[in-house]
Amino acid sequence: MRGEALLSDLLDDAVAEEGCSGGVGSGHGSSLPDARTARRPDTGCVHCDLITGISTLADAFQGSPITRALPGLVSDLEADPALREVFRRDYFEARRATSRAVLEHAVERGDIQGGLDMELTLDLLAAPLYYRAFFGHQPIDDGLAERTVLSVLNGVASVDWQRHHRARPAASSTGGA
Repeated sequence: MRGEALLSDLLDDAVAEEGCSGGVGSGHGSSLPDARTARRPDTGCVHCDLITGISTLADAFQGSPITRALPGLVSDLEADPALREVFRRDYFEARRATSRAVLEHAVERGDIQGGLDMELTLDLLAAPLYYRAFFGHQPIDDGLAERTVLSVLNGVASVDWQRHHRARPAASSTGGA
């Protein structure tokens, strides 16, 4: 089955990236990062940690044949509930768990406002990548992860975090739209 083969590629042959440079990675992987083995970045910088996670996915989506196969996989998932459950558990939820932990720690530190709608925030962080992968209307470029993270943080970050972040020089900003 086509979906099972692609799901196997997504889950078994992926390369997990880690670390935090505060900027966007430049690798262009051929498979998606393995969310089951990826470690959650924990530098104490919500901006850096989220960019690390989102950049890993963006790098994997750029120019990857798997990106073109995602619509077919989604179709196969709809037709096969068991395959859908494996995908949700081993890829989708595992990937969200790393970003969820980053956000939870940021709430604990006071970098993110209390009362955060966690599920919506997680959707907002990933949606631009998946939307561009599925519809191809805009490129997944090297600056997309940082622009996405900053857009989300400007909506959910505490006033103190926003004040601190805006006071810093824009050393890692990639600009562009």
